[in-house]
Amino acid sequence: MGMIPEVKCRRCGETFSAMRSRCPNCGTRRVTQSSRTPSPTPGTVKGTAAYERAETNTKWQMIFGLILVVAVILAVIVMVSTSLSGIDSQNPGRAPIATPTDNVEMPTPDSAPTPTPTATPSVETVTIMYLGLNALGDDNVTPGANSPTMDLTKEETLHLTAAIMPMTISVSPDQIHWSSSDPDVIQVAPNSEDGSCDVTIVGLKNGGVVITAEVFGKTGTCRIYTKES
Repeated sequence: MGMIPEVKCRRCGETFSAMRSRCPNCGTRRVTQSSRTPSPTPGTVKGTAAYERAETNTKWQMIFGLILVVAVILAVIVMVSTSLSGIDSQNPGRAPIATPTDNVEMPTPDSAPTPTPTATPSVETVTIMYLGLNALGDDNVTPGANSPTMDLTKEETLHLTAAIMPMTISVSPDQIHWSSSDPDVIQVAPNSEDGSCDVTIVGLKNGGVVITAEVFGKTGTCRIYTKES
């Protein structure tokens, strides 16, 4: 019995010997399966017209499928671009967001060029002149040969000039500085037009007053003596 295969009834599910033609339980006739191999369809045989038509249909199906995929992709692209355009139109003043970058070197501003300092002219001597003569005196009580002397008269003035050597040096009037050692006795009034100076006696002092002309660090002096009338 073990060598004979068993089959299952298609109606009641009871198993029985394959030697039986009917089910012993319900009497249903056993259906035997055909061992014949089904013949191929014309569409699967190469060289036939049906095969050629099947191949053609397959190619067109692939083409249509590709066209459909491309159409879907293009539609998605158009939808995305339209959405972005709508957002930009609603926010026209919004500045684009800059992508941060690392290690950005900022330009170094060029430093202003250092101006070349103007060299101070080298003055050799400064001489105070009175009436075209050298009015240079020393700091002692005794006046020099040409030291001016004037009577004590209020508002009376002397006109002094400064001779600068060498004569090739260009000096503007405001670069000649005049001063008095005692403004309470003699006052100085520099002339801004030619650099000369007017001195006025306003008091009396024994030993006189020293007048100084200074140009680029060099000085010239003279002493003015006063006396009563």
